Amino acid sequence: MTALHLTYSDDQATAHDQVAEMLRGAGIDIDDGTTMPPRDDGAGVMALVGKAGSGKTLLLAELYNEMERAGVDVVSGDYESRRNKSKRSLAILAPTNKAASVLRLRGVPATTIHRILYTPVYDPEYERIAEWLANDGDRPEIEGLTDLALDRAAAFYAGNKSIPGALAAAGLRGSDFITGWKRREDPLDIGFVDESSMLDDRQFEDLKDIFPTLVLFGDPAQLAPVNQSGSMVFDGLPDARKLTLHRVHRQDADNPILDLAHALADPQLSFQDFEKMVEETARRDERVVWGQRVEVDLMARSPVLVWRNATRIRLISAFRSVHDAPEDALLEGEPLICDGIELPAKHRKRRIDLEARGLIKGAQVVYMGPGKKPGFSRLHVIGAEDPQVSAASIVKIEKPDEEEPFIPFAAGMGAAFLHGAAVTIHKAQGSQWDTVQVFAPDLFVAARMGRIEAGQPLWKRLAYVAITRAQERLIWVVRNRLSKPTYPLQVDDLRVTPVAPLTLEMEEP
Repeated sequence: MTALHLTYSDDQATAHDQVAEMLRGAGIDIDDGTTMPPRDDGAGVMALVGKAGSGKTLLLAELYNEMERAGVDVVSGDYESRRNKSKRSLAILAPTNKAASVLRLRGVPATTIHRILYTPVYDPEYERIAEWLANDGDRPEIEGLTDLALDRAAAFYAGNKSIPGALAAAGLRGSDFITGWKRREDPLDIGFVDESSMLDDRQFEDLKDIFPTLVLFGDPAQLAPVNQSGSMVFDGLPDARKLTLHRVHRQDADNPILDLAHALADPQLSFQDFEKMVEETARRDERVVWGQRVEVDLMARSPVLVWRNATRIRLISAFRSVHDAPEDALLEGEPLICDGIELPAKHRKRRIDLEARGLIKGAQVVYMGPGKKPGFSRLHVIGAEDPQVSAASIVKIEKPDEEEPFIPFAAGMGAAFLHGAAVTIHKAQGSQWDTVQVFAPDLFVAARMGRIEAGQPLWKRLAYVAITRAQERLIWVVRNRLSKPTYPLQVDDLRVTPVAPLTLEMEEP
């Protein structure tokens, strides 16, 4: 292996070299920094799998850097240049906005799988700015934009490869320069897919149709998609195409949260023994907390992770109660989860508009207040590159012991939302938060039921996924109690940019 910018563990180095060999077969030599024209058949599929802390994201980031140095173009979901068909390209994908944003925070220009299926249509005048930024062409002269505004756009793009972000820095809004969305017609080249344990078979087949060369990065210890019977898409790959990474141990970066997650691999470990381990860890390390109650202040931006829907609904009801939320309205700052788009088939374009702006099933959203029309909401989509949106909304508030949710307000059709102060561990996959609260009584119930998934007790898979959502601090909540809020719900920190007046708004039928 040639000299690298990083010191790899042995299995990381082996994985790097095998991916490099695969890319050479597809015509991209990241060691020599040379590329050949793309081949229609590509190099097929390879998977890099490993548990949390094994260095998957580090390896993905370095492979991206090496491909960029070799002259490979990065295709994002916000703009696609009219590139030469012989130019090699790479798209870095994640199943959710939040998962993509985790990569972007590490300098990797990721987008969602859904977003790569649709490409924005730019106003021709402003597309000249995008071409200038993406291809380092001639500086355009745009009526109404000063040289200072273009300088701000260029400075932003130099540090963050986002065309919409750069245009926003120049004083433009999405509704100024994006006129619509179109389904991708041509296949792409190389695809890297993070959090691939979340993919189902249909998504995997779609990706193989788009990318002749595909590299999956995934964690085999996570929960499989609900409709996959405990299996993940990379399970069926031949051994030669599935590389396994092991935990990278660094004494100076010891992480008690990862220690707990990896302890779950012990087949002899019982739930009671694991809880003792959590309690002992909490005594010696402040990054793990033995929680006697759910901290309500955290729930607005970091949902409590639960297993059972009944628990989720009870916690949401308690959250709204302690904040004195009215039954017939939402408070600014309440968290929501997108539950899909409720539109008839004839409104396909409107569906594409909403989903392209990040309102896909499972997206985390903060309610910013009512829109200008009845049934419309101003929203902040967590993790989206252009997060401010206003859309026709159907908000459903579930209540304990009631089969039908209460709907405080609703448009005739649009994006549907559930409350997001608590979410199931399944829906939390692909997301990370600085601090995570795990509702341990739910996992105790799962342990008592004795359910097995893919050869492992279900409670261990649930605990592993929940624990590894925490980046800095884990709160293991052991009692069914809720604290009182120390301050009201807030949205001031989300009002960095104004909410765009929507081209996405939909007239009532």
